[in-house]
Amino acid sequence: MTRENLKEYSVSEISQAVKSTVEGSFSHVLVKGEISGFKRASSGHIYFSLKDENAVLNAICWRGTAEKLAFSPEDGLEVVVTGKISTYPGRSNYQIIAQWMEPAGAGALMALLEKRKKELAREGLFDAERKKELPYMPSIIGVVTSPTGAVIRDILHRIGDRFPVHVIVWPVLVQGEGAAEQIAGAIEGFNSLPEGGNIPRPNLLIIARGGGSLEDLWAFNEEIVIRAAAESKIPLISAVGHETDTTLIDFVSDKRAPTPTAAAEMAVPVRSELLAYVYDMQKRLFSAINRMISERDMFLKALVRGLISPKQLIDTMTQRLDDWSERLSTSMPNFLEKKKKELRLISLGFTPQSILRVIKSLEQELASYARLLESYHYKKVLARGFALVRRDRGKLVTSASEVTSGMELEIEFNDGKRTAIAAGTFTSAPGTKKTKKNNKKDDGGQQDTLF
Repeated sequence: MTRENLKEYSVSEISQAVKSTVEGSFSHVLVKGEISGFKRASSGHIYFSLKDENAVLNAICWRGTAEKLAFSPEDGLEVVVTGKISTYPGRSNYQIIAQWMEPAGAGALMALLEKRKKELAREGLFDAERKKELPYMPSIIGVVTSPTGAVIRDILHRIGDRFPVHVIVWPVLVQGEGAAEQIAGAIEGFNSLPEGGNIPRPNLLIIARGGGSLEDLWAFNEEIVIRAAAESKIPLISAVGHETDTTLIDFVSDKRAPTPTAAAEMAVPVRSELLAYVYDMQKRLFSAINRMISERDMFLKALVRGLISPKQLIDTMTQRLDDWSERLSTSMPNFLEKKKKELRLISLGFTPQSILRVIKSLEQELASYARLLESYHYKKVLARGFALVRRDRGKLVTSASEVTSGMELEIEFNDGKRTAIAAGTFTSAPGTKKTKKNNKKDDGGQQDTLF
């Protein structure tokens, strides 16, 4: 065929022809592969690739379809995509437009679940040390669940029967697109409520949902939900699915309930049982008090029996007082009579003549002491030719070493006093140690007079 016989196409015509051919041949296909390069656009559309060991197929899921998915797609998850093969002329490539998508069997989801569980466990989010004690009697319970359906009705009914308390419901989606974000937001929202605010802050949370398949419960395996539950300061009970269902929120919650109804039973005690317990404790308390009073009464009576009668004690003391009074009345005259006799015996030794002799003897002794005292008076010494020397301020001079040349002295004689000025040098008496040196020249051996 020559070039002249070939039909000429524009790029757009070729692209449209390829598009029509591909879509006509692959209008409804099932493609199995592993998700790679997952990305969610701001428009809500999700873009990713499906790959196996030999090839890669671009894929797109429009927003309307993505919102209805029962799980959150992510890299590494093997899925089966239902859709049609189409082309994108702008880049000359082909892609599958996903009309539905689901994990490639429970095995794929379980593998992803196990992988995520190990990663979160390594971070310590499931450690027992993180678990908080549930309040025994919470005053306000927050419930995160769907506002419709049997779950919330069962919880409210069970709490009302056991121990009615204030319940606040935070309505959320429990499966499908956006469910995980709403559940995490509700947990964070309850925790952010201030104490004493317009909306009361719960002191216990219940995260609940009815049973379903692994895909239906997948929102409670999402990392955003697990981390929100781990960071909750309010104690949290997970009640997702039936007893045999297990999700990751069960591992991170403070308590796991097999069903929503069981969660309500964990949350509050039975009021009637609590009242019965209180009444029983009250009876036991009254019984213990009565028993204690009875025992104390018996003990007191035993003590009373061992005590002496007050009347008997008073009678004994009265008898003793009478005895002492009688003895006192007889002993006092005897005592006085004895003292009188002693006084008479003493007085017999004091006759007038003996008293005069004692007085005369004492007068003679006193006169002798007076004469001796007079003989020791310094005036008697002055009368024998001695003199009393005083220096400044009347201080007695008892040593020549105390007098210096030019010192004014007062000399007291027997008949009066005279003033003198000291002159000459100090000469120590024989046999005494010289205490001062005199630097004046010798005056020829002549002694100066004091006057």
